[in-house]
Amino acid sequence: MLTVSPTFDSTADPGPDALLQIVGPDGTRHLCPELDPWVTDIDADALENLYIDMVSIRRLDAEGTALQRQGELGLWAPLLGQEAAQIGSGRALENDDFIFPSYREHGVAYCRGVAPSDLLRMWRGAAPSGWNPYEVNMANQQIVIGAQTLHAAGYAMGLRFDGSSAAAITYFGDGATSQGDVSEAMVFAASYQSPLVFFCQNNQWAISEPVARQTTGHIADRAAGFGLATWRVDGNDVIAVMAATRAALAHVRTGSGPAFIEALTYRMGAHTTADDPTRYRDALELEEWAAKDPLDRVAAHLDGLGSDMNALKVRADDAAEKLAAGLREAITSMPDPEVSDLFAHVYSHDHAGLDEQRDFHQRYLRSFESTAEATA
Repeated sequence: MLTVSPTFDSTADPGPDALLQIVGPDGTRHLCPELDPWVTDIDADALENLYIDMVSIRRLDAEGTALQRQGELGLWAPLLGQEAAQIGSGRALENDDFIFPSYREHGVAYCRGVAPSDLLRMWRGAAPSGWNPYEVNMANQQIVIGAQTLHAAGYAMGLRFDGSSAAAITYFGDGATSQGDVSEAMVFAASYQSPLVFFCQNNQWAISEPVARQTTGHIADRAAGFGLATWRVDGNDVIAVMAATRAALAHVRTGSGPAFIEALTYRMGAHTTADDPTRYRDALELEEWAAKDPLDRVAAHLDGLGSDMNALKVRADDAAEKLAAGLREAITSMPDPEVSDLFAHVYSHDHAGLDEQRDFHQRYLRSFESTAEATA
């Protein structure tokens, strides 16, 4: 069981805008009656493993950004700053729970055991999707904002009709909550009392639009209006995120209807590698959130618990380097797709119309060869 550190604080006044929190930015452990019962198994050893996970996906993210800058990837969506939200929730899931991510959940994919080559394949443009969803119970990353919430709602309805004990979870950002798809998904999930957890990583920015332009209140309040049980949690506190996700999953598994988690975190980097956040974001805001870093607070808490931090950081760095090496190896060994692959998997079976298009495209490509020969 997680022991209370010497800096334990039980005097904090929650207030109307307070977040559910277990470990504060300075590493102090706080009482949280709503969440504490869900993480009684998280002792120092378990927390060390969560720390290694977060260090690893931070390195994964840095490697993905570097590979894009080197021309190896067409695009990359950084997760820097959101490690606790992804690891805390990802490690709370059961193997048969099904995940519907957006485009930034590389850390959740890491928790699911997605291979480095599969994680990079789509971002390189080497395949229309990265992995077989049914091998890891996780759909491929969704680029269309909010669309995955409807897929999740339908899947969760199926789970309920089948009498399954599994749940579904869908990830999205604060900006996606302004999309009609998300509202429609909550309507269907609530109407059918489906076992679905909506997980909003409120990272404060929808590309260049601040969250204040998405809502005048809390995003979780929107979900409550649809009849969903809601949790509003410190998204940079990995233990609190895990606890809230476990609580939400338990709620939906009992047939009590869908749940909504708003995890307040911060996108420390760009929206994607095609974005320049310095054009719209104040450097002081970045500095403020850097002081709430999810990795630093776990390290501070573990230090207070007496963990050997030097040894832990060596273990974490070794795991991160191994993961980064896997990403680099995947890039150097990943085959480029054939032009004919454009016509593969468009339909379940070939048909005359598709054959005609394939033939026309091949003749079109051969025409360039004839032109080159004629001018040689």
